[in-house]
Amino acid sequence: MGGQLDVSAYYAAPKDEATKDWVMQQTMFRVKDPKRSLDFYTKVLGMQLITVGDFPQWGFTVFFVGYPPEKDLGPVPENDADKFAYCMKVPGCVELTWNHGSEAEDADRVYNTGNADSTGSKDGEAVKGGFGHIGITVPDVYAACQRFKDMGAEFTKSPNAGGMKGLAFVKDPDGYLVEVLPLGKGFPFPTQDTDCCGVSLSGGEGYADNSKKK
Repeated sequence: MGGQLDVSAYYAAPKDEATKDWVMQQTMFRVKDPKRSLDFYTKVLGMQLITVGDFPQWGFTVFFVGYPPEKDLGPVPENDADKFAYCMKVPGCVELTWNHGSEAEDADRVYNTGNADSTGSKDGEAVKGGFGHIGITVPDVYAACQRFKDMGAEFTKSPNAGGMKGLAFVKDPDGYLVEVLPLGKGFPFPTQDTDCCGVSLSGGEGYADNSKKK
């Protein structure tokens, strides 16, 4: 494990008492159109809108979405003043940042996703970015991906495509990648003979959705 790097010392390192209550709370994406992004994250991925912060004096609004652990935290408060404090207890939120006016730009996508695309590039060449994706875990990857397909989501890798079977990548409306992984399962992941895009276990080179090839 760990390739050429010996990571045993990191596994063995004691928990730092000074950071024991710290939480990885959010990842921020800039989005062109907040409605289409909220529709994707709440309706397709099934996240919940937790709180909204509007800052007209600076020209932006932020929307925090995620999967609140209601068994631990209870439901999202109805009082707007309490929603932000509640949100800061929810791990793994996505902060969708809308810079006012971006929705009026002509291009369908206006932000570079960090995944070697050319959005925002002055010369039109792909940018070698460092960011990759966010990820969600689901009880059944194949059932979740069928849901995503039925709701019009765009795949860059269906569960049976590519070398790693049983996981998928879908794009959000701005092109950011969302990895879909099986909840609580080790590798190799559970598989089915055919996935939602019609790709068989024996097919699917690379990360392309081969069901779209003619």
